[in-house]
Amino acid sequence: MNETRRVLIAADKFKGSLTAVQVAERVTAGLRRVVPDLTVEALPVADGGDGTVDAAVAAGFERREVRVAGPLGQEVTAAFALRDGTAVVEMAEASGLQRLPAGVFAPLTASTYGSGELLRAALDAGARTIVFGVGGSATTDGGAGMLSALGARFLNEDGDPVTPGGGGLAELARADLSGLDPRLSSVELVLASDVDNPLTGPKGAPAVYGPQKGASPDEVDALDAALAHLAKVLEAEVGPRAAEYAASPGAGAAGGIGFGALLLGARFRPGIEVMLDVLGFAPALERATLVITGEGSLDEQTLHGKAPAGVAAVARAAGKVVVAVCGRLALSPEALVRAGIEQAYPLTSVEPDVARCIADAGPILERVAVRIAEDYLG
Repeated sequence: MNETRRVLIAADKFKGSLTAVQVAERVTAGLRRVVPDLTVEALPVADGGDGTVDAAVAAGFERREVRVAGPLGQEVTAAFALRDGTAVVEMAEASGLQRLPAGVFAPLTASTYGSGELLRAALDAGARTIVFGVGGSATTDGGAGMLSALGARFLNEDGDPVTPGGGGLAELARADLSGLDPRLSSVELVLASDVDNPLTGPKGAPAVYGPQKGASPDEVDALDAALAHLAKVLEAEVGPRAAEYAASPGAGAAGGIGFGALLLGARFRPGIEVMLDVLGFAPALERATLVITGEGSLDEQTLHGKAPAGVAAVARAAGKVVVAVCGRLALSPEALVRAGIEQAYPLTSVEPDVARCIADAGPILERVAVRIAEDYLG
């Protein structure tokens, strides 16, 4: 029976402990302790947030690095991935929270300018399709910084550029998109996100995600008003579609950079769906008899567009058995089955001490994988 078994590991990172590549390596090692000659295919996955470029590189894309502006204007080295005319660009590489100094937040001034520079680098590299993964941002500027890097101008009453960040948009008097890079019109731009929030309002970017970026209640209100003002000013430039885009699902992704991407003609798709297409999941799934997915925490959020739920949905539709690995399990067996996951194996099932699970995630995950092999491959 073992000769015909082929395992596909399609797991996301364990945030703060293991990258998606490391998860696949550890699970493979544990499985092969039980079945030494087991055929294992690793396809690390991501849902558009941080780790998306790494997943693409692990799937065979070429890693490209470029110097761009970080969220506070400091220069950083950011990466994107390229293969056969398709670029995978991760906004967190340029404008993510991890680009801020430890303990520093800048909800009013953090800018997406570097994300625009990353998109421009992908155009320079000859990309004809750009998958723009958004998530993990430090910013709430409605994508104004990104658009500025691509040639747009956002001016105050004196005709000077407004200051960077969402806060500066309160002084916006005029937006000029005529200078946008003309190459954008001939490129397929896909907005990949697991967030379907609109730009503003109770479910908008500032209200829902502003506090995670250090915004006080007053700053949340100021940012919401500033983004609403941005959309209003853009109506004068592009007409009623500005208001339509502001209300569209995904506009509020990554501090409103989704709104900016929609203005560029992007098509919004759930991040995990896009990434499974780009990474070549379908042919890998066809070859597999058992699929192992997972992420650091399997919880309610997992069920709303996160990578394991996306993997399980597609695999279940193909009639495959799916199990999951995780650091922490907060879903009932019934919820797992509804998501298409037959069984989940948290690290705490072999090591009850949570602190040790975090510190020694790799070796413990190998022991978890031994259990999966004994249960499914014995």
